[in-house]
Amino acid sequence: MDEHIPVTRDVDHGVAKLMPDVDRARAWLLTVDGAPQSYVDLDEPTHLEFEYARRLAHVLDTAAGPGRPLDVLHLGGGALTLPRYVAATRPGSRQDVVEADRGLLRLVAERLPWEPDSGIDVHGADARQWLDAAPDDSADLLVADVFGGSRIPAHLTTVAYARTADRVLRPDGIYAANLADGAPFAFLRSQLATFAEVFAELALIAEPSVLRGRRFGNTVLVAAHTPIDVAALARRAAADAFPARVEHGEPLRRLIGDARAVRDEDAVPSPEPPGGAFGIG
Repeated sequence: MDEHIPVTRDVDHGVAKLMPDVDRARAWLLTVDGAPQSYVDLDEPTHLEFEYARRLAHVLDTAAGPGRPLDVLHLGGGALTLPRYVAATRPGSRQDVVEADRGLLRLVAERLPWEPDSGIDVHGADARQWLDAAPDDSADLLVADVFGGSRIPAHLTTVAYARTADRVLRPDGIYAANLADGAPFAFLRSQLATFAEVFAELALIAEPSVLRGRRFGNTVLVAAHTPIDVAALARRAAADAFPARVEHGEPLRRLIGDARAVRDEDAVPSPEPPGGAFGIG
């Protein structure tokens, strides 16, 4: 994208804006209806501006030895921040990116193109429908970062969805999801209970201020059948500009408490963020 001027376009699910970062020559912030969706630096794809993106990257970084190619399925595309990161840090990886907003995909492909030999394949489709049709044991990692506006769609919150994710992952695969909630954490606790019903191991990466209920914010859920490298995740999360901690084991069970797993018939979207929690401009 040569011209460093903002771009506004109607897409399928709202109004998308690409805004240049005045401090970085080829970096862009993508918002949809004022909600931040992605930040991409075309010259430095390993630069992750959003804290939740860095935490998802910590999961990607600790999933296998440095540089080892992985098969990654991304539900939710935005401007392809994490797929670009994986392509840069794990060359040779095969990545499928599923994004329901085809208009947004066209905008990103036009204005923020990715390398044709990056191993990234982009698909305009509903995340749940794509996952339902995906082959068994086909992904090393499944990264879910799907928001309709500022809310996670209800059909991506259920036990049936978690079981499908489990089917698509290889036996040693890892599921990671960007979630958003605030105290008393009814949604977050229900998601932990849902994935605890399907996966043997769970961890949660979050800032202490969010976990203490002081503000609404993002958390990263990690689920697997094999042990999660909690120590490595904790070291990376603690070293971030806004340090986070990793909850695992008994503290996580206490957080879940009496929360119940979500069935399709009971599913609701994640809560609407309070005014000003995520919006820009």
